[in-house]
Amino acid sequence: MGSVELQLAASFRERSVMTATTVHPTAIVHGKARLGAGAMIGPYAVIGEHVAIGERTQVGSHCVVEGRTTIGQECQIFTGAVLGSAPQDRKYHGEETTLVIGDRNKIREYVTMNPGTEGGGGQTVVGSECLFMAYSHVAHDCFVGNQVVLANSAALAGHITVADRATIGGLVGVHQFVRIGEMAFIGGCSRVVQDVPPFATVVGYPAKVYGMNNEGLRRAGVDHDTKQQLHRAFRILFHSKLSMSHAVEQVERDLPAPCAELARLLTFVRESKRGVCRA
Repeated sequence: MGSVELQLAASFRERSVMTATTVHPTAIVHGKARLGAGAMIGPYAVIGEHVAIGERTQVGSHCVVEGRTTIGQECQIFTGAVLGSAPQDRKYHGEETTLVIGDRNKIREYVTMNPGTEGGGGQTVVGSECLFMAYSHVAHDCFVGNQVVLANSAALAGHITVADRATIGGLVGVHQFVRIGEMAFIGGCSRVVQDVPPFATVVGYPAKVYGMNNEGLRRAGVDHDTKQQLHRAFRILFHSKLSMSHAVEQVERDLPAPCAELARLLTFVRESKRGVCRA
């Protein structure tokens, strides 16, 4: 066999290994569960009947994936995670609701995520490229965006929306129906009972706005002029003694040509139903 044939054979073997589905002998996988090419199911894992797991996703040892749960491609799910178990809601009575998880997420040890409830729309959705550190929790009817981080033991109650690139520190508790804006940063051990503005750093018990998430803005490549606009708006919205409605009016007067980020911030504030964290 010539060198070209050897290279082709090696390439074929490599592709075969990458696309082979591996299930440890001790794992319990329901015959109707759908496993994508290259998926790996670890020791003593349990995969339920209505579960779909994407290509090259790895499910670690002692994990339980049940309910009507769909997991995307190239996720890493570590030891003891429980995904798709019944919502912790007394109004739930076994309805067929779902948990949908995107691609390339890292779900660390003993993370828990619940599907939706009928009263909340029937679906919990997690985006892609997120990091859920050990013992963090996503409750029923939550919508979590892309590139979100939940640090150790952070807990989202039901019906919470977390926008893209938000970071939630360790041991943070977030109240039901709260919205967390894009690129927001919540410091550890905070109690969050009101909406967290986009681009803000909040911390405390209850959480208060301390300023902008400058590091997050830098990492996202936000330009200097945009940050200057946001800084001026933050001083008026969150650090003045104006009512929120009057603060919004003043920002609109002082900054009549807002950048896209400032426009989204103002929209977020106007649409708040629980009120917005302030200084």
